[in-house]
Amino acid sequence: MGEPLLRVDQLAKRYTRGLVRPQVTFSLAADFTVEGPSVVGVMGPNGSGKTTLFELITGSNRPSGGSVRVAGQDIHAVKTRERDRLAVHYHQSYQVRRFQRSKPDFLLEPAAARAPLVHLFDEPQFNTQDGYIGFMLDFFARLRRDGKLVFLCLHPNERFHIDILRESCERFLFVQKGMVTEAPDFASLVKDERVRAYLGALAPEPD
Repeated sequence: MGEPLLRVDQLAKRYTRGLVRPQVTFSLAADFTVEGPSVVGVMGPNGSGKTTLFELITGSNRPSGGSVRVAGQDIHAVKTRERDRLAVHYHQSYQVRRFQRSKPDFLLEPAAARAPLVHLFDEPQFNTQDGYIGFMLDFFARLRRDGKLVFLCLHPNERFHIDILRESCERFLFVQKGMVTEAPDFASLVKDERVRAYLGALAPEPD
């Protein structure tokens, strides 16, 4: 068998304050594997670490521990100008191309892919008019058919956001207070009391 499309291996990010006695102000921990093409839904409260997770997966943020491997390649060991050949982060309507690195590019390895294998959509703006939602959902499905991995992060504030996640995503990540929890399907996701509390009145009745 080949390498998983994405392996997030004991990934950690810690932000600290203070030089003499540094105190951790926020920490993120994630450990999961996505073997092949799929569409993964991501939810969680504001400030929980969703965007930080996406930045770590795309190599635009340095981890405090652990690793991210895209098709077996450590994205943080890849030349910064080539990391978006492995994974690309779209925040709302623009592509994020800010990178942190600890080594100059000539000491890093080239990307093994020529086009992104992982596409991370961070709260895309869904226009309810002119068929735009259908266009975007078809786009996600086409990426998956082409062998890509798609992450769709939404902060639901409308009922149709729940419908989009339920209809488009095969598995889910819920991020809360820096902890990343997996759910194998939508029914499992909405049985989680933390998810139901987060969704409030939008929480559907569990199957």
